[in-house]
Amino acid sequence: MAKVGILHPGQMGSAVGAALRSMGHEPLWASAGRSVDTAERAKLDGLEEVETLARLFAESSVVLSICPPANAREVAKAAIDSAFAGTYVDCNAVSPDTARSLADDCTDTAIDFVDGGIVGPPPRSAGSTRLFLSGDHAAEVARLFQGSPLDPIVLDGRVGAASALKMAYAAWTKGSAALLLAIRALARREGVEEALLTEWDLSVNGLRERSTGSGRFTAPKAWRFEGEMREIAATFENAGLPGDFHSAASEVYARMAGFKNAESIPEFDDILEAILAPPGTKGSSSLD
Repeated sequence: MAKVGILHPGQMGSAVGAALRSMGHEPLWASAGRSVDTAERAKLDGLEEVETLARLFAESSVVLSICPPANAREVAKAAIDSAFAGTYVDCNAVSPDTARSLADDCTDTAIDFVDGGIVGPPPRSAGSTRLFLSGDHAAEVARLFQGSPLDPIVLDGRVGAASALKMAYAAWTKGSAALLLAIRALARREGVEEALLTEWDLSVNGLRERSTGSGRFTAPKAWRFEGEMREIAATFENAGLPGDFHSAASEVYARMAGFKNAESIPEFDDILEAILAPPGTKGSSSLD
């Protein structure tokens, strides 16, 4: 049995902790400064509460960082500053260069850095979600999840490979969703939305429903996707490719960030109105 720190048990992190628990491991979480919702999730999923980050780092042999991409460096720094001695897995949606930079920060410490990328929803059933891993200690982390609802996949290559896979995957799924929403907003502003939808029904079967579904699915998570799109843009640019596609997608999600705390899934008309509004509200950096 391994003690595995989860930073932090949002919807994804808590489900990953439950997957570890199902394999007989002991997932830990630090409750200091966390929200009531976080505490309730962690309790329901059987995560063991330790109050402080210092205690979590002291008791864990493995730590998984699962947070918004903008906070990835902050969380890694906390591990370094706490003199964590174990395997640190950055599971965040960051560019390969960001992942390699985090690994460099861990050089000359007692930390073994592993690059990770999660594809799929919170892992509640087998076959739904993959954890891609790369780096020298990736296979050791993969063994923790073998047989769990979270399917581990070790990639050939150094740190950065898992993040590259995550960036490439989300570049299409979340990037194309933002593009569809921007197209619907444009058509509405120009007064041709119904004509466009009718043409889609004739020539691109299913696109009407997909665009509407994209809005309602992404709106509550747009505050997280904003930063992820910036990381994807950087990934493209660092590969000598244009990053403007996903810089624009980041702006679309920034305009939707106000739906973060909505009590119910917003109406599609409200989502389009937010996208059409002048830039203002930006995504939150909350770790919850």
